[in-house]
Amino acid sequence: MNVLSYSINTLKGLYEISGVEVGQHFYLKIGGFQVHAQVLITSWVVILILLGSAIVTVRNPQTIPTDGQNFFEYILEFIRDVSKTQIGEEYGPWVPFIGTLFLFIFVSNWSGALLPWKIIELPHGELAAPTNDINTTVALALLTSIAYFYAGLSKKGLGYFGKYIQPTPILLPINILEDFTKPLSLSFRLFGNILADELVVVVLVSLVPLVVPIPVMFLGLFTSGIQALIFATLAAAYIGESMEGHH
Repeated sequence: MNVLSYSINTLKGLYEISGVEVGQHFYLKIGGFQVHAQVLITSWVVILILLGSAIVTVRNPQTIPTDGQNFFEYILEFIRDVSKTQIGEEYGPWVPFIGTLFLFIFVSNWSGALLPWKIIELPHGELAAPTNDINTTVALALLTSIAYFYAGLSKKGLGYFGKYIQPTPILLPINILEDFTKPLSLSFRLFGNILADELVVVVLVSLVPLVVPIPVMFLGLFTSGIQALIFATLAAAYIGESMEGHH
């Protein structure tokens, strides 16, 4: 009985630890589910910005492209180049997925620096960039994992799983572990960089309110764009790797 009661108390302790949160959060009840409202609000703002920009720019394409049309065509060509470089000749079907990842992360990162989220008051917590929350980055990483598993299975069928025993079955645990570490590294890299950038700016603004934080903010915009490119490039590389079947 003592062992059983000890085990139950240990499980209760782990459950309590799992409920620990950093900072304050605002939740909504939707259909019986508890939704993290801060991330939901900022994510939809980013999505509306992307949709609105695309609709306004390309709703009436011109034979002689406008500046906005040229800008979106340049972005499309850039995403195609990244996809083709990492995936290979079969990159076509994956351009929308890679492009969506890149644009969502890019605009999310920049929104944390450019949009005045702080002026919107919530009952609990405050608004910030969607990628400033680990839930968002983990969700994006899991989508990437699903995508490269789908790419490998659709190309090779069940033979895809043969890669786990290559070049020798001894490496089976390591090869399986590698597929688990990919989404972890993607999510924590993006989350850590964006969170650190916003914290540095907040600290500098509180210590030196004028001039000094401005160069750091511009550097943050640059690194935010780089993080979006890294995430999209690695996602494309993982998809290409699963279709080729080599490491």
